[in-house]
Amino acid sequence: MEKISQRAKKIAPSPTLSITAKAKELKKQGFDVVSLAAGEPDFDTPLHIKKAAIKAIEEGFTKYTPTSGILELKQAICQKFKKDQGLVFEPKNVLVANGGKQALANIILALVNPGDEVIIPSPYWVSYLEMVNLAEGKAVFIDAKKLKEKPAILKKAINKKTKLLILNSPSNPTGMIFKKKHLEEMAKICLEKDIYILSDEIYEKLIYGKKHYSIAQVNELVKKKTIIINGVSKTYAMTGWRIGYAVADEEIIKAASSIQDHTTSNPCSIAQKAALAALTESSDELEKMRKEYQKRRDYLYQRIEKVKGLKAEKPDGAFYLFVDVSYFYGHKIKNSVNFCQEFLEKKYVATIPGIAFGDDRFIRLSFATDIASIKKGVDRLEQFLKSC
Repeated sequence: MEKISQRAKKIAPSPTLSITAKAKELKKQGFDVVSLAAGEPDFDTPLHIKKAAIKAIEEGFTKYTPTSGILELKQAICQKFKKDQGLVFEPKNVLVANGGKQALANIILALVNPGDEVIIPSPYWVSYLEMVNLAEGKAVFIDAKKLKEKPAILKKAINKKTKLLILNSPSNPTGMIFKKKHLEEMAKICLEKDIYILSDEIYEKLIYGKKHYSIAQVNELVKKKTIIINGVSKTYAMTGWRIGYAVADEEIIKAASSIQDHTTSNPCSIAQKAALAALTESSDELEKMRKEYQKRRDYLYQRIEKVKGLKAEKPDGAFYLFVDVSYFYGHKIKNSVNFCQEFLEKKYVATIPGIAFGDDRFIRLSFATDIASIKKGVDRLEQFLKSC
């Protein structure tokens, strides 16, 4: 009898792990390591949110809560959607989970049967593929840029086995945003073909010069076929608090809640109170963070744009720049993992290989760090490229 399940064997280890581990090791040894790999804000959680958590502890709010989250937080999430997108939901449409990642996994497990196909625009956030694999579904990739330019290509990827389309706007790793007209056309196709839409909107508040539009806003029929994933981690610098949520038709939320019942049960009670404060108490810190990200984006993009051989599109959202480095592939550098390993070992800069996101030509640079670190990282990149 085999020790490890076939399901577990389908889950590939992250190609970023070895680079992350190496960066930590070098830093521990005393090397001046610059990290442009971070997938989280470098800002501290706003004070009023931390105070809400402290108050929850002092008042003894440290017991189990309902699996799907406390009522007050669900109501706040409903109010957020009504205010931001004009979408009307009730608490029964909300599942609060241990981060956006668990919300995604619960929904995919609740919807996808073995053999069902899930369409994923590429490049994609690394965990989408592995979540589909865990559900024993089949991932079908389409080019995200081509989909944006001509949404009608979605129709060619759909067949009788297609169950779900995963959209991520703004995108990790590219920062690309699907505009209203793109989403309307895709929504029409999804309704026509009767497939669900999983809309990951975790970076919705980190947008530069554009406006966020959710595919669920197209009309009530589309809203009923859409599951929106969001959370407090990116917007409020609360990655470690682990609060995300899914909003969808009641039947889907019930199924996803049942899965959460028997895996983790409720999210942390204290973190739920902190998330409630994040969603209900106004703060000017959020706009300050967004403006700082925009400043960093502009600086990083301008620097990269001037380097011969590098290509990148200016991101409209999130805090990443996806850079094509394939010009430098050859005898010394063969792929994105090799590029990132060599760059780290020779210049002590941590970056993420594009193969993790489905495109081996690229590397991902994060600007969720200070300008001084970005400058140092790009200076070293220019030096490194001269030796390639």
